[in-house]
Amino acid sequence: MALKRMRPAAVGCLILIVLTQSSVARADEIKVLCSNGIKTVMEELAPQFEQATRHKVVVTYGLAAALSRQIESGEAFDIAVLTPPLVDELIKRGKIAGDTRTVLARSGIALFGRVGAQKPDIRTTDALKRTLLESKPIAYAKEGASGVFFTELVQRLGLTDGLKSMVRPTASGEEVGASVARGDVQFGVLPVSEILPVQGVEVLGTFPAPVQGYIVMVAGVSSATTHGAAVNELMAFLKAPAALSVMKTKGMERN
Repeated sequence: MALKRMRPAAVGCLILIVLTQSSVARADEIKVLCSNGIKTVMEELAPQFEQATRHKVVVTYGLAAALSRQIESGEAFDIAVLTPPLVDELIKRGKIAGDTRTVLARSGIALFGRVGAQKPDIRTTDALKRTLLESKPIAYAKEGASGVFFTELVQRLGLTDGLKSMVRPTASGEEVGASVARGDVQFGVLPVSEILPVQGVEVLGTFPAPVQGYIVMVAGVSSATTHGAAVNELMAFLKAPAALSVMKTKGMERN
């Protein structure tokens, strides 16, 4: 009876309040452990997802290897975005649900230098070898996927001894970018997606096709998540066609 005596506008306001409170009650906080390789993409997509769904996304960024160790040590998470070998190992250990393994995007590995630097010739494998041997110090993230790739590439090309005094392993991709921007080193090696956000540097070229490598970003859902519906929404959002346009502007692609 009380509801019938209320004016239509008041009834509408009451319904809106109830629906809003219900929506807020259903909103979840999703914890994401995310590799730096796809950081700029996540920084743009996460707020869009929050606005569209009212869920809260809390992202921790870092080296994929370091994030994997955190998960192994018991770090709680809902979604992890790491490199394929790390995700596959976490699936084997029961930390990530195997049927949630989803390839999101990849980024080619490139050589970069300070803005305005002369672009070296790395169009062929032989040209790349000459450029590396004639270069001044080269920085790379020793634990990063691009750093592992570069170390293996140097060995494969037989340049280990020739570059021994020239390579500068760092703790992170951020340190690589800062070293190049300051002029401490001539070149840096990172995925294109990690180079583009760095001020004062530019991509000088990706590695030639016969020896090129890609940093692939794979997402997986925690086996222990308690936010299944919200997590599934975020996973679908990251795979939607609209997300691809963002990825392309950030130096990533779908393979």
